[in-house]
Amino acid sequence: MDELIYASATTIAQAVREKKVSAKEVVEAHLQRIEAVNPALNAVVHTVSERALDEALAADQALARGEIQGPLHGVPMTIKDSLDTAGVISTGGTKGRADFVPEHDATVVARLRAAGAILLGKTNTPELTLAGETDNLIYGQTNNPYDLSRTPGGSSGGAGAIIAAAGSPFDIGSDTGGSIRLPAHFCGIAGLKPTSGRVPRTGHVVPFGLGAVDSLTQNGPLARYVEDLILTLPIIAGVDWRDPGIVPMPLGDPDAVNLRSLRVAMHTDNGIKAPTPEIAAAVQTAAAALVDAGVSVTSDRPMALERAFELSRTLSGGDGRAWVRRLLSKAGTTAVHPWIMRRLDEAQPLGVAEYTAMLEEVDRFRSEMLAFMQHYDAILCPVCAFPAPPHGTTFTEEMWKGFSYTGAYNMTGWPGAVVRAGTSPEGLPIGVQIVARPWREDVALAVARHLETALGGWQRPAL
Repeated sequence: MDELIYASATTIAQAVREKKVSAKEVVEAHLQRIEAVNPALNAVVHTVSERALDEALAADQALARGEIQGPLHGVPMTIKDSLDTAGVISTGGTKGRADFVPEHDATVVARLRAAGAILLGKTNTPELTLAGETDNLIYGQTNNPYDLSRTPGGSSGGAGAIIAAAGSPFDIGSDTGGSIRLPAHFCGIAGLKPTSGRVPRTGHVVPFGLGAVDSLTQNGPLARYVEDLILTLPIIAGVDWRDPGIVPMPLGDPDAVNLRSLRVAMHTDNGIKAPTPEIAAAVQTAAAALVDAGVSVTSDRPMALERAFELSRTLSGGDGRAWVRRLLSKAGTTAVHPWIMRRLDEAQPLGVAEYTAMLEEVDRFRSEMLAFMQHYDAILCPVCAFPAPPHGTTFTEEMWKGFSYTGAYNMTGWPGAVVRAGTSPEGLPIGVQIVARPWREDVALAVARHLETALGGWQRPAL
């Protein structure tokens, strides 16, 4: 069983195709692992065991006939509860949707299932995905598998926790300010926020069409291994003729990236919140591993980064978070989680002239950041200023400043990958972030894959 649950999705897919293992055996092993670890984690909030086993049996029967559905034939997955899954409760962490059962899969879910993936269940998320910790009024709090007293992050915290604990090979998360990358860092796994416009958001609880904040949210994969990010991204990417923000831009191949040709800017401090010494050391270690591979690494950072925290906060709250109130209303939610209510209460609406001036400032920020990237192919930096914090401690300004290492790149829209690169004194995972030029997920993934090989990547929790 260990061999199955700790394997990558890529390895599982090959083993199923070669009939070294049946899809039914793989699904059973993962369902057993979820049953074993989930009582401690509360990461998987809804399982579809009977359906998953039926689909696994059908996959095995198809293979016996010589039919392969796609590159994920017989591979199990979990899906963040903010994404619609046909016939399966999809709450988005908000009470108004506590019993909501969609008729259709979200675009990314439909594409994965069409490629042969089998849904095991849904993973926990904070209300409307809008918190750095995973807790809601329906399912409660999710715990970090490396220390149950700490958060796995948010908003893809359920995904991060169950993947790290080997209950699922991969999941699809969403990222509005770091919600894929922070759980990857806190849980010691790999994650990718794609370029804004790469992956459709159709069927996500924070949908497309949100005006000034529309480009912030992206769907992307989380897995224990970078090769599974590489495997799943082409499946979920591309125009779906529903999300108007998606661009038909070809995907590059990470195998075609020559590391020796890359120019990387490295920084350990963004000028907003200094990281712990161990996180700074992990970035330095990652930089040294890139130098050893022939990458040109320069200590440098965009000066515009120092404005990222205030700009991001004003952009998301400048309308008094009326966009969040509309999402709550659409969901039919009346009982709101205290974290969301606090953010609603604290938001100060700007006048129309002030708000449009702020949007112009965001565009200047994006332009300055783009000018910096004229000289580099990627940026290597922390994911966050600290490792996984104790539950309930992230709602201070200083803690939110620690999240600014990810939020800056939701505003630029650039792709960012995370891979484990170290361990804190408390035994907690430490990730590093590789941000590439727009549309160059291939570069971010190629660098992340090298760092995974050089530094060890995911490590098993004691759980």
